[in-house]
Amino acid sequence: MSKYFVHPTSIVDNDVEIGEGTKIWHFSHIQSGARIGKNCSFGQNVNVANNVIVGDSCKIQNNVSLYEGVELEDGVFCGPSCVFTNDLTPRAEYPKGRENYKRTLIKRGASIGANATIVCGNTVGKYAMIAAGAVVTRDVPDYALVAGVPARVVGWVDERGERRGKTGDIQ
Repeated sequence: MSKYFVHPTSIVDNDVEIGEGTKIWHFSHIQSGARIGKNCSFGQNVNVANNVIVGDSCKIQNNVSLYEGVELEDGVFCGPSCVFTNDLTPRAEYPKGRENYKRTLIKRGASIGANATIVCGNTVGKYAMIAAGAVVTRDVPDYALVAGVPARVVGWVDERGERRGKTGDIQ
């Protein structure tokens, strides 16, 4: 008996690690080399590309694709349809290959709002909160609340996501 759940409409390739208590819902695809921690939840139509790392207790909402080069530490929340990239200058006719993908790290407890975009090569700090629709084009500090296009620090949050100050305030 499996220690995790995969909906019958989902596909899990060979050479995948999935932790105990994880649930993978409708129409999702987990590609080879992916490593997924314990007690995660993957919504409908989630794609986890080759060699992606997802920590324990992460929640990935509907329509999210985690591309190769993305790593989520424990307790990360990815809101519906948030976007990750892995190539700063993609061309269909001139692919550069996986060795040129930029690494993106989402640190412990961070939350990414619906339809936000995380441009590759950036790190989102511990317990940071990315507002819905924001476009992250540079590193985000620990506990920062960022919003806008491009995303800018508009305040600070604690580990529960409660506001703790405004821009310019010391944490």
